[in-house]
Amino acid sequence: MSEQAEREQAEQALAAAARAGIHRLAIPTPFQVGRVNAYLIEDSPLTLLDSGPNSAKAMDELEQALAARGHAVEDLELLIVTHQHIDHFGLASILARRSGAEVAALDLLAPYLARFGQEAESDDRFAEAIMLRHGIPADVVTALRAVSGSFRAWGAAVEVSRPLAHGAELPLRDRTLEVLHRPGHSPSDTVFLDRSRSILLAADHLIKHISSNPLLARPLARSAEPVDAPPPADERPRALLTYLASLEQTRAMELSLVLPGHGQPIVDHAALIDERFRLHRRRAEKIRALIATRAATAHEIAHELWGNVAVTQAYLTLSEVLGHLDMLLAEGRAVERESGGVVRFEAA
Repeated sequence: MSEQAEREQAEQALAAAARAGIHRLAIPTPFQVGRVNAYLIEDSPLTLLDSGPNSAKAMDELEQALAARGHAVEDLELLIVTHQHIDHFGLASILARRSGAEVAALDLLAPYLARFGQEAESDDRFAEAIMLRHGIPADVVTALRAVSGSFRAWGAAVEVSRPLAHGAELPLRDRTLEVLHRPGHSPSDTVFLDRSRSILLAADHLIKHISSNPLLARPLARSAEPVDAPPPADERPRALLTYLASLEQTRAMELSLVLPGHGQPIVDHAALIDERFRLHRRRAEKIRALIATRAATAHEIAHELWGNVAVTQAYLTLSEVLGHLDMLLAEGRAVERESGGVVRFEAA
């Protein structure tokens, strides 16, 4: 499809969403991913799904976008948080305070949002243990922790007043949103289905122009643990396997439109998901070929695949490699062996 045809398709999809009362508000972020899509649902209660990061620029553009629709922050009555990444919930606390709106999120996510500062510290300690165990040098780990610490200001703790269970319904005047937990990209990914219109508000569960990276993260079940409790050395979430299972569930849905957390709308979700399945299979096979010649750490494999990536991308690429190694491990086509606290992988 040509760029012009893609633009026209996106415009038509956004127009269809607008006719359904759902309006995309593209909010700036300081991150490489670019703008984040918040969605204003003109219904009763007046609802905003996701908010953008905690920054003056994001707030300014959000206010302008609301004003263009004839609304102000103070008019908001319900705020929905789709998952735990700061580009999606950073402004929620400020918006709730100014508007008095309820804050809704997955029940498993609510404690994390309420204790964001402490949880972020636990996340960093968990990531540190994972990185050291899989071959990332200590100086790079230290640098990454500093970068992660500097990012925390883009988020802020927020109290969830309306916890939502997986499978629950969130009724509005003109629609009902079904709450569906789709973990993988993060442990808390939640999508919201307007079944009567076959529209899925998908956040980062499915993005058209990039593959949603299943980042290694602490399971939500561990959120109640104290900050100074180190993660078990052998604990590694199988984020990609979890994500692929979630995608299978989404592929089986009958949808006319998917509204993602970044980029353009998706009109053929099944074809896109099939493309993602093929992508992950190709990457797994490429990694299988690498470890067939010699045992290697996940960090060494990432270096073979992408060379010297920026320090800020080291954990992302490590998560990518470990996800595909987990595919191979699950198929019995790879084994992992630990020596001196560091894990290496080789072909089975």
